Amino acid sequence: MPFAPVRKKTAVPHTSRTEELPTPATDTRRSARVALRWISEPDRTEELTHAELLDQAARAAAALTRLGVRAGDRVAVHLPLVPESVIATLACGRLDVVRASLPVGLHPHELRDRIREVGAKVVITADAGQHRGELQPLKRHVDRALSGCPEVRSVLVVHRLACPVSWKPGRDLWWHDELGRYTEPLPGPYS
Repeated sequence: MPFAPVRKKTAVPHTSRTEELPTPATDTRRSARVALRWISEPDRTEELTHAELLDQAARAAAALTRLGVRAGDRVAVHLPLVPESVIATLACGRLDVVRASLPVGLHPHELRDRIREVGAKVVITADAGQHRGELQPLKRHVDRALSGCPEVRSVLVVHRLACPVSWKPGRDLWWHDELGRYTEPLPGPYS
């Protein structure tokens, strides 16, 4: 048989989903440990504990849900190597959403082709990225690419380098504003 048979269910163990992890409320030692340490090019360091990372992922999942993203939909992530990329991945996993990675080095016409190909409803990008000291205007590239992608309803923009960006009201939203809408910790591990 040249090909494996198509399976109806995925073979993902039930403990791989964050909301199903067996975590008693008294497990503060694990929740306080650093889960993610990020060092940027200008040597700025950010650390997120397990509890903070999972809380941010729950908030991002809630924001995506509010934008109409449902299980099976596709979210295109056009981010450099920043903590929000990991948070977006965890949020997509919580919602059973397909996360499509878009390399930051693509030209706008290549981005447009990739976004059309994956059929993304939401794109997550940053105002800009920095690579080897050079500034990359990520939001500007996404704006040019989306001129031919009417199926994209929303663009979540991560505020990373404080670069001025063009803005399309009704479509473009700041990542941190959308995650900040949820002031109470959302249900999940360590909450």
